[in-house]
Amino acid sequence: MQYEQGMQKNFRKIAKISLVLVYLVIIAGAVVRMTGSGMGCPDWPKCFGHYIPPTDISELQWRSDTEIKKGQIIIVDQTLMVAAKDFRTGDMYDESNWKRYTKHDYAQFNVAHTWTEYINRLCGALAGLATLVLAVASISFYKQNKKITFFSWLVVFGMGFQAWLGATVVYSVLEPVKITVHMIMALVIVALLLYIIHITKKNVSAGPRSPLNILPLMALALFMTLVQIILGTQVRQLVDDRIDLVGEAAKNLWMSNIGWEFYLHRSFSILVVVLNLVLALRIYRHKLGFSKINWVLALIGFEVLTGIAMYYLDFPFASQPLHLVLASLLFGVQFYLVLEAISSRKRSKSL
Repeated sequence: MQYEQGMQKNFRKIAKISLVLVYLVIIAGAVVRMTGSGMGCPDWPKCFGHYIPPTDISELQWRSDTEIKKGQIIIVDQTLMVAAKDFRTGDMYDESNWKRYTKHDYAQFNVAHTWTEYINRLCGALAGLATLVLAVASISFYKQNKKITFFSWLVVFGMGFQAWLGATVVYSVLEPVKITVHMIMALVIVALLLYIIHITKKNVSAGPRSPLNILPLMALALFMTLVQIILGTQVRQLVDDRIDLVGEAAKNLWMSNIGWEFYLHRSFSILVVVLNLVLALRIYRHKLGFSKINWVLALIGFEVLTGIAMYYLDFPFASQPLHLVLASLLFGVQFYLVLEAISSRKRSKSL
């Protein structure tokens, strides 16, 4: 009994820690994208067949009289070769001990890219462990509120699915559609954790009570932010293509001939700003009490500034990952506002 009470007491703290760690994974993923480190580890879940990745290209080259473990990867003639068994190398390279890596044909090593991607995976593993602890702790709620237990374990399965998506992204050599799905799944996990945090709030009757049905407007704002994030991932891919074409040093050319997707993304941002301003004015005018709308306006303001900086100032350092992280934070705050609006509507109907 005391164990269950202790778990319940700390449950929201664990949920909040899990949420912070998931956002940390999003930040790490944004840095991976900014630095072009997505293929820093060409296999999954290990990195070049190691739990701790190499720090020098010599570790990925064939060497005589060296202990090799099954699954270890080396690069031979621009090809990834995987050890078929445990063995010790002789004086000559023996092809019978190796098999070609068949998931893809990307065979490059960049120590900075490798360790950036590896740190991203460590953040993911840490977040996964935190959500597992959350799910175990949720069992104490099973008798009184099965919904808490269900959604907590759903987060764990979501993290597992997200890990699998991460593997497919690597195996596809960073296929744009799969990167987008990977990002959306991260936001789904954020939404699930926010829902758990919301329904385990101690004083569920507290919070704004709105006589107006503002929920549809909030839901529309949330949906438009999600659409904008998806459009943004497509624009980012166009920028990556331009970088491959003109080079990383020619930042002034990254947005030249960028395509209609960018202009759609920019125009859609105006709609997002206008809609959220209308929402905020309605909340302020009728004194509805949804204070997190201030966070929404602040995040949108910074989001617009980073977008302007990228276009007019030729992509200042860290502007790209910051733009993505701000968008994911905006989604989270808007989703929580929707949850508050739903609760407010229920309380108003019960009066």
